Amino acid sequence: MNTQVSEFIETATRWQSEMKQLRDILLDCGLQEEYKWKQPCYSFQGKNIAIIANFKSYCALSFLKGVFLQDVDNLLESPGKNSRTVRMMKFKPGKDNALDSKLIKAYIYEAIEVEKAGLKVAPPQASDQEIPEELNNKFENSEQFKLAFNSLTPGRQRAYLIFFNQAKQAQTRENRIKKYEDRILKGKGMNDCICGLSKRMPNCDGSHKSLER
Repeated sequence: MNTQVSEFIETATRWQSEMKQLRDILLDCGLQEEYKWKQPCYSFQGKNIAIIANFKSYCALSFLKGVFLQDVDNLLESPGKNSRTVRMMKFKPGKDNALDSKLIKAYIYEAIEVEKAGLKVAPPQASDQEIPEELNNKFENSEQFKLAFNSLTPGRQRAYLIFFNQAKQAQTRENRIKKYEDRILKGKGMNDCICGLSKRMPNCDGSHKSLER
């Protein structure tokens, strides 16, 4: 057992019983226990399978490739409308805190088989996101900007479109486009490093903060 996971569960202010049960079930399935992203994470042959998540109104078992699970019992939920792969099994028990070990194990074993089969999620496509009117206006006013945006990888385009579309007000969308205009013209995604200091290229790891001191 991972000591950091033990501390995470023991110091939790809610859902301790459920998390302890989930931990026992996951370990009983032969998964390796680690502490990643400040959460208990369980892997199979080095591949992440599931994470125990602790929220205010529920705890959950998140399957990182849950989209591939058949979910015959209809227990899985998407954590958000833009989540492509993760599916969550939420627990909101009342008086009875006992979890259905047999049922949960069936999902875990299926998730392991998904990993054994080497199933991979297709790269994200920007085409599943609507282009906001404000961005189209920008394209019409700047051929250079339009070319730069269309030259980004589909995943980078999609991330920008999600971010722009999340704004409810037209002015906010315009402000977001303007804020990231220079980054887009440089061919950079929202989370790409632009200072050159990152140790996790092309992703930003926060090293730029040293320049702000």
